[in-house]
Amino acid sequence: METQLDPMKDDLPLMANTSYMLLKHYVLDLDVDFESKVIEGSIVLFFETGSQYRKTISAGKECCQSQFDETCKMRASEPCHIPMTNVSTCSSKTECNDFAVSGKEEEATSDENGNHSNNEQASGISSSKDCYDIEDHGNKDFLLVLDCCDLSVLKVEELDVAAVSGIEKFTRSAKLTGVSKELENIRNQIVHELVTLPADRWKEQLYYFTHCSQAPGCGELLFSTGTWSLEIRKSGIQSPADFPHAIRIWYKTKPEGKSVTWTTDQSGRPCVYTMGSPINNRALFPCQEPPTALSTWQASVRTAAGFVVLMSGENSAEPVQLREGILSWYYYVSMPMPASTFTIAVGCWQEVKQQSFKQKAAIGANTEFSLPSSQTDLRWHEEICGHVEYPCRFQNPAARLQAVIPHRVFAPWCLMESCEEYLLQLVPQCLSAAYATLGTHPFSRLDVLIVPSNFSSLGMASPHIIFLSQSVLPGGSHLCGTRLCHEIAHAWFGLAIGARDWTEEWISEGFATFLEDIFWARAQQLPHDEIKEQQELKALLRWRRLRDEVQNSEEELQVLRPKKETTGEVSESGASVVKYGLKAEKIFMQVHYLKGYFLLRSLARKIGEVSYLASLRKFVIKFHGQLVLSQDFLSMLLEDIPKQKQSELTVESIFQNWLDTSGIPKLLPDQLVLLLEFLLEEKTLCPRILQCLERTYQLREQDAEVRHRWCELVIKHKYEPGYGDIERFLREDQAMGVYLYGELMVNEDAKQQELARKCFAAAQEHMDASSAKVVAEMLF
Repeated sequence: METQLDPMKDDLPLMANTSYMLLKHYVLDLDVDFESKVIEGSIVLFFETGSQYRKTISAGKECCQSQFDETCKMRASEPCHIPMTNVSTCSSKTECNDFAVSGKEEEATSDENGNHSNNEQASGISSSKDCYDIEDHGNKDFLLVLDCCDLSVLKVEELDVAAVSGIEKFTRSAKLTGVSKELENIRNQIVHELVTLPADRWKEQLYYFTHCSQAPGCGELLFSTGTWSLEIRKSGIQSPADFPHAIRIWYKTKPEGKSVTWTTDQSGRPCVYTMGSPINNRALFPCQEPPTALSTWQASVRTAAGFVVLMSGENSAEPVQLREGILSWYYYVSMPMPASTFTIAVGCWQEVKQQSFKQKAAIGANTEFSLPSSQTDLRWHEEICGHVEYPCRFQNPAARLQAVIPHRVFAPWCLMESCEEYLLQLVPQCLSAAYATLGTHPFSRLDVLIVPSNFSSLGMASPHIIFLSQSVLPGGSHLCGTRLCHEIAHAWFGLAIGARDWTEEWISEGFATFLEDIFWARAQQLPHDEIKEQQELKALLRWRRLRDEVQNSEEELQVLRPKKETTGEVSESGASVVKYGLKAEKIFMQVHYLKGYFLLRSLARKIGEVSYLASLRKFVIKFHGQLVLSQDFLSMLLEDIPKQKQSELTVESIFQNWLDTSGIPKLLPDQLVLLLEFLLEEKTLCPRILQCLERTYQLREQDAEVRHRWCELVIKHKYEPGYGDIERFLREDQAMGVYLYGELMVNEDAKQQELARKCFAAAQEHMDASSAKVVAEMLF
C-alpha cells in the first residue's frame, strides 16, 4: 500500500517510481544565462524496465496490471489536474497518480504562488481525449513519475533512437522495419542493449549515448507537474516495458529554485553553484531521487566566455569555442551514482598553481606515504566486485598504486594567494594519507573549489569535486587540513559507499568525522604520543558539542536511524520519504556526525585501532560501488571481532544503545571518566542536571574510577541527594577514598565536614594505619 505524503510536513518525498522504470543514464545539454538567472536546455533520460515489473512478469502476472489497478483505486478520490493552456479543453475529473503527495495540485491558471503549472507546460496536453480520467473512461495508462520541483517543463518527447547511424548492432536479429508497434519495441530493445553493455565497452557506450541523445523526436508525450513530481504518460501504453525507454525533456530552471544559488563570488563576479540543498537536484533537472536509482551522466554546458564550468566528472574538461563569446564544457562519469551527487559550479574561477620547484617539493614530501605492510596483503587481494558493472578503479592495477590522484584547486581571483599558502600543499598530503589508510582512491581525479561566502557549510564532497568554505583558509593549516581530510573521506564513505536509506546519514558523516582524525594525523606525520593527545582533545571538544546539541534540540532529530526496523523499505512503486528531510534546523545539526563518530570510536577502542582499520579496508573492498544499511557494516565488523572481545556486543544492542534512541548513548567507562572530568571544570551545575546525569548513565552502578569522579561532582556542587554515594564510596573503596576526605573538608561546608567525620568514624577501625593517620590530620 502506497504512503500518502503531505508536502507541508517535514519529510522529503522521493516520488520516482523506480520499481517500474529505472533511470540508467542522463544526457544534459544546457545553457547558463546569468542575466535571467536561468539554466535552460534539455535532458535525455535512458531507462531500463524496473525490478518490480520484471518480478511480476516472472510470476505470470500480465503487465503488472493488478498493481496499477490497486494504485489507481487508492487515488481515484484525490483531485490532481493536468496543467493546460486552455483549461476547458480537458476534463476536470480526477486523475490517477502513481504516488499522491497532497490533497490536490494547482490548476494551470493558478500561478501566482510560483506553482509549477504554467502555460509553457501546456504543450504536453493536446485535447480532452488525452486526459487521464480513470473515473469516466477506465484508462489505465502507465504513468512515469520523476522527482521535480521549481522547473518549467516545456516539452516531453520520445526519441527515435532507431534512426541513429550505426545503431543496427544493438537490434540483434530484429529488423528496423515493420509496423509502429514493432518499431517501438525495437527502440526499447536498442536502449536495453545500450544500457547493459559490459564495462570494457564504456567508451562505445558513451559514444552511442551521445548520438542517441541527438536523435529526432518521434512523438510528444503527455505530462503534468505537481509540487514534487513530473508525471509522464503515453496514450495507450499500459506497462513499463512498452513505455518509451529514451525520452527528451525540454525545460528551464527558475531563479528561485532551491537546487542552485545565484550569487557573486568574493571578487564580486557572478556565479551559480549547487550548494547541497535539502531537495538535492530536483530543481536543476528532472530525475529519479531515490538513492537506488544509480545512474551515469554526461553534460554539455554552454556559457559566456570568461566563465569556468566545474562539475562532478571524470575528465578535466577543456572549453570549446562554439562561436564568438560562447564556450562549451563537457563532462561525463562512468561510475553509476545517485542523481543527488551531481554537482556544478559556474563562475569566474581561477586555477591556483604553484611555482614548479614548490610543487615538486610538496609532492616529494608525500611520496613516503604508502600502505603499511599489514595492509598490503589485504589491499592486493583480488576479489570480484559486488557492484553493478562499470570501469572500476579497484580492478585497475595502475589505480591501485596511485597514492595521489590528479588534482586542481580553483578559487576567486582575490583568494588565490591564500589558497597557494596552505591549501595547494595540503591536497596531495591529505590524499596520500587517505590512500595509506583505506587504499585505492575510488575516483580518478579531484577538483577543489573555494565557493562564495554564502555557502552554509565548511565543505561538501561530490564525485571528483570538493567545495570548501573560505572560512578554512585563514589562521594556518589546521582547520583547512582537517576539513579537507573530512571531505576526502567522503570519497569512500558517502560516495563510493552510500546509504541505501538517506535517513542513515551517520554512515556518511560519522565515518568521515572519525577518518578525518586518522587522515590528518598521517598527513602531519606526527609521532604516536602527539597523535593520541590530539585525538583525545578532539574527542573532548566533540563531546561538549554533542552534549550541548542534545540538550537544545528535539529528541526525534537525535535518532540516527529514525525509521528503525523499516529503514531501507520503500513502497511498491519504489517511492519513499526522507524522514525530517525538510526540517530546517536539521541542516545545522551535528548529531549524525558526532554520535556516529563516538560509536565508531568506541568500536575502535573495543577491538583495537589496527584491527578496526583493517576491517574498514575490508568493508571498502567488499561494498564499494554499492548502497548499504547500518547492519551491513556492523555485521561484517562483529564477524571480525574475536569472541572474547565481543562480550555483549551485537547488532541489536548497537541499534538499541546508539542508533535507535535519542540522547547521548551509553558510554564506555573511560568515556564517562572523560565526560565527568570535563564537567568538573564547570563552575556551576544545577541539581536537575546532576540528577539527569546520574540517571542517564547509572553512575552508581559504574566502576570505581567513574564513581570517584561522580563523588567529586557531588562535593563540588553540594548535591545532597548524592551524599549517600560518597558515604558508600568511603566505606567500600578505601583504596581510592583518601582524596575525597580532603575535598569534603576544603569546601568548608558544615554538612560535608560532618559527613567526612561520620564516615571516618565508621571506617577508622578497619583502615590501615598510614591512611588513617593522613585522614585524621585532614579532619582534626
